[in-house]
Amino acid sequence: MIHLLSLEFMQRALLAAVLTGLSAPAIGTFLVQRRMSLMGDGLGHVAVLGVAVGLLTGRSPTWTAVVVAILGALAIEAIRAQGHTNGDVALALLFYGGLAAGVLVTGIAGQSAARLQEYLFGSILTVSATDVRVTLVLASVIIATTVGLLPQLFAVAQDEEFARVAGLNVRFYNILVSVLAAVTVTVAMRTVGLLLVSALMVVPVAASQQLTRSFRSTLGLAMSLGALAAVGGLLLSAYLSLTFDARVAPGPSIVLLALGCFALAWPLGVWSRRRRHLLAPFTEPPPSGHTVTDEHPHVHGPECGHPAVQHGDHVDYVHGGHRHAEHGSHYDEH
Repeated sequence: MIHLLSLEFMQRALLAAVLTGLSAPAIGTFLVQRRMSLMGDGLGHVAVLGVAVGLLTGRSPTWTAVVVAILGALAIEAIRAQGHTNGDVALALLFYGGLAAGVLVTGIAGQSAARLQEYLFGSILTVSATDVRVTLVLASVIIATTVGLLPQLFAVAQDEEFARVAGLNVRFYNILVSVLAAVTVTVAMRTVGLLLVSALMVVPVAASQQLTRSFRSTLGLAMSLGALAAVGGLLLSAYLSLTFDARVAPGPSIVLLALGCFALAWPLGVWSRRRRHLLAPFTEPPPSGHTVTDEHPHVHGPECGHPAVQHGDHVDYVHGGHRHAEHGSHYDEH
């Protein structure tokens, strides 16, 4: 494995993985906040047509995919802004039409299905130095924009009406997020593939939401988990390929590792939320009177393990769904 890391193509793949792992959850956080988690999946279908156009014309499939994906993102935003009840049908037609047209154009270009599969499921080990430079530029734009405009983008994603009243150009920021999502799809297509890119945009965000309480911390943790999953999935695929003499694609390994992060974060999130609830289990103030508990075998104290809640001039201990306060030789139940 150490020898493998010294190879130039593996170093390029690691750099591309880090850039993709950071940029995909950065824009995915805003998509999740806007309840548009599947937008990346739809743009991936549309970008297939862009890749096919690049193969047909002999141009770089990355740049043609960027152009077509941006046009698709603008169409999606226009349909969403109209708010028609049949908007989801129009989006389905756009997504599947892009995928079907991409496969058709690839055949017309005389390219095999294996050539297109490199973009559908990723082929990070074949990225060139030029691909890495393009990925670096596009990923830097995505990260700089999302972090630099974090307050504005969050305000629009959280509550469009409030953002509009506050004087923000809501339409501009919505279009900006859609365009950045399109660029992200093309950045990640060589890493995880167009059919799996949505997972890298959404799953790290879902995992970080289990452990964080603020939008800023969710964004930071999601980017960290995305980079961890991308690098870890790449190394895992390389290890499996060497060990079993097989060809394991990095894209599925990256996505499965991201899902593993969510599987670990979910029970921790449930435990954390339950603990916070126990620390403040009552939304209304306790009654003025109190009830004496005649039998209470447990002696509360700093080391007893039960949450302590300040109540006026004394401390209540949360035990069995009730608040118990020491009062002389007995406990009062609030």
